[in-house]
Amino acid sequence: MRMSSPRFQPSSPIHGTGRRKSQFTYRQLSLLASYSTSSPLRVIAHVDLDAFYAQAEMVRLGIAEDQPLAVQQWQGLIAVNYPARSFGIGRHCTVTDAKKLCPKLIAQHVATWKEGDEKWAYHDDAASHIGTHKVSLDPYRLQSRKILALIKESLPPNLQKVEKASIDEVFLDLSAHIHSILLQRFPELTNPPPYDDPTEKLPLPPITALDWQADALIDLEDAELEADDPDWDDVVILIGSEIVRDIRAHIRRALGYTCSAGIAGNKMLSKLGSGYKKPNQQTVIRNRAVQHFLSGMKFTKIRNLGGKLGDQVVSSFNTETIKDLLPVPVEQMKLKLGDDTGVWLYNTIRGIDPSEVNSRTQIKSMLSAKSFRPSINNQEQGIKWLRIFAADIFSRLVEEGVLENRRRPKTINLHHRGQGGQTRSRQSSIPQGRTLDEATIFELAKNLFSQIIQEARVWPCANLSLSVGGFEDGVTGNLGIGAFLLKGDEARESRGTSREASVGSSTHERPEKKRRVDNPGIQRFFPRKGSSSGGDVEESLDDDVVDTVNPRIRTKEASPNRTGNGPKPIMDNYIKVCTRCDARLDDAEALQNHLDWHFAKDLQDEERGKRTFANSHSTVSRGQKTATASSSSSKKPTRASASNSKLEHGQSKLKFG
Repeated sequence: MRMSSPRFQPSSPIHGTGRRKSQFTYRQLSLLASYSTSSPLRVIAHVDLDAFYAQAEMVRLGIAEDQPLAVQQWQGLIAVNYPARSFGIGRHCTVTDAKKLCPKLIAQHVATWKEGDEKWAYHDDAASHIGTHKVSLDPYRLQSRKILALIKESLPPNLQKVEKASIDEVFLDLSAHIHSILLQRFPELTNPPPYDDPTEKLPLPPITALDWQADALIDLEDAELEADDPDWDDVVILIGSEIVRDIRAHIRRALGYTCSAGIAGNKMLSKLGSGYKKPNQQTVIRNRAVQHFLSGMKFTKIRNLGGKLGDQVVSSFNTETIKDLLPVPVEQMKLKLGDDTGVWLYNTIRGIDPSEVNSRTQIKSMLSAKSFRPSINNQEQGIKWLRIFAADIFSRLVEEGVLENRRRPKTINLHHRGQGGQTRSRQSSIPQGRTLDEATIFELAKNLFSQIIQEARVWPCANLSLSVGGFEDGVTGNLGIGAFLLKGDEARESRGTSREASVGSSTHERPEKKRRVDNPGIQRFFPRKGSSSGGDVEESLDDDVVDTVNPRIRTKEASPNRTGNGPKPIMDNYIKVCTRCDARLDDAEALQNHLDWHFAKDLQDEERGKRTFANSHSTVSRGQKTATASSSSSKKPTRASASNSKLEHGQSKLKFG
């Protein structure tokens, strides 16, 4: 029911003890602020770009909105704008067939990579070079990131929960944002519940009509059931529609894109709503209209019900419509589909979906692939494509912040498919601790390719794909322990600079105050002098992710307990002094870095001594080692060994030999 009245119209009933109450409680209102999936007042929006790839090309080329356009990939179409759809053109059409239906159709080929290019580009002759070009969707990824950033910019920084569902669709949990607006518009909701009982019912909203403006509002099954006075679930979803309308307008003004949206009480309904009226419209599904909205729909339109599970449901119950499934008891669904699936289906066709909006929008992997038509037949051809894959992936890694160490992948995988369909894969780790560049990715890919070639016959090759994954956030601002292990002239220059600083700052020295840390803490993870534990120190240092462990804590706790002459800092208000080499540093952070250098040097010298000791006893028999190991295993586990059983994120185990 669409009203032309103001957005909120005051209600005629006077507040009093006899006034009807809302069906919602104070507790349910408070749940709205915490994004609780159990709140019946929850509001979720789904924003979907209209024919996104086609729109991106129209915006890039400055093409009028009424001009038919399709995005071409080789001889097929991957996107068709709405003016072109009116001619009966779909993604199943070939370019030739589409131009027969609409002679004025603009068929824009996607950007492609070709060997020798440092970046993807738009090539006029790309369609005739399927054997030497590879499709790039990077232009659309870049636009997608801009749109996502704009959506986040439109929401309060502390009240946004955004999930990028794909390159052209986003879920928004607007609950907490709406809660804050609700308290501003209706201050009476800030009062405590009567008798301080959160289960008390809320008063009804002090309004009689809601203005849904241009929204596609799903009607109720019986128009007479439309209440004169809305309840709070209607009010919150109206506020949600206002927020989404503003977001869509902002995207339109700033970037030129239109998008459709669905606003409802959960993710499933909002996604169905965004596709209900296209293009450039938004659909509102109130709680009271859910059953009417779903009843005439095929359940195969619902996510996870369009594939094999959907086919199984159709064959089990001889129907495709939700309306026909509603009378089926849950026990019968469980019997035919299994307990979990049966309950899930029973709830889904009734519009129940407790899934959360996942605010993690970062990608988990990157893939660059090519299907060869015709197949390639030698290693030289394959390596040419690996070079393109490496350039493709690296250009996207740069956008993810790999150069600034914000995010980087841990693994690389090469997948090969032969002409007969047989597949082979090889994976390796990506070296950490150094800048990741295109050449590194290319070399790793070639190594994996060589492994696949050596193990079996791989020609002709029908498909190759290179991917990186296992992304983790980088650590910036911290120095690895290797940064403190200076050698030769660099070390002498460092010591000379420290002594000069000591002489130059001596006139400003104030009474010294010693600071001591007695807690052994992290010291227990390191072998004591005289221990027989061996191992390669450089390997141990590489394996221990020092950047993720606070080096300040490590030095203060470990160094004094490891050696009798460990660095003991002298602290004062202006300069920091190292008693080990008399260096004076400007501040506590500089002193701590200096002490870490001493500690790392001591550790290196000590471990070198242990290796010499271990080498001199290399004639120990295997039986003696076994007996020692057996004896050690019978002892009660130490605290250090127990702590090694579980590592914090970003840490790895030190090797003690």
